[in-house]
Amino acid sequence: MELLKNLEWRYATKKFDPNRKVSQTNLEKIKRAIQLSVSSYGLQLYKVLIIENKNIREQLKPVSWNQNQITDASHLFVFCNYTKINDDDIDDFIRLTSQTRNIEMAKLEGYGEFIKMKLAEKSEAEQTNWLERQPYLAVSNLLIACSELEIDACPMEGFEPDKYNEILGLTEKGLNTCVIATIGYRDDSDRSQDLPKVRKSTDLLFEEIEQKVPESLVSS
Repeated sequence: MELLKNLEWRYATKKFDPNRKVSQTNLEKIKRAIQLSVSSYGLQLYKVLIIENKNIREQLKPVSWNQNQITDASHLFVFCNYTKINDDDIDDFIRLTSQTRNIEMAKLEGYGEFIKMKLAEKSEAEQTNWLERQPYLAVSNLLIACSELEIDACPMEGFEPDKYNEILGLTEKGLNTCVIATIGYRDDSDRSQDLPKVRKSTDLLFEEIEQKVPESLVSS
């Protein structure tokens, strides 16, 4: 399985080579992989900012715990969740589904109302928590795509979301910085690349649950 080999190769890159850049061709492949990510109900209530501009990244570095990956990597990906759930977003999704699958809108309206109802059942805190989890699904696809392309990546939570929102003007757009990732190529001096992966054994990580049949259903 080539995927396992790729995942063995990747690691959270601590030091990037600032002189190497990800090609536009590979960047488009990574974007497509992110676009194909799963999301709850398929709504994709997030936006992904791709920042190559060094000046912007220099502004973001101090509010990213001064981590060098922010400025040394080829590109910085900023995954932003929507801050509110709006009926218009669900209507847009239903309309896109209708166009993409050539299904009459009338046949999809019931599904749209179902989604609105289920999301409305959540408290405001639950909605915020749900919205902030969505981008992480897309980050996973970025990491997998990069590993297949032998492009290094580092997912990061070491930053100040409010400052990112301020610098990038996200709040007024109804967006919130949730998680970030840097991509590029490892520097030869990054010692982290030679360290063995520390992972729990499969025996500790996994447990198989076998359904027990109630004794009342077992024939004598």
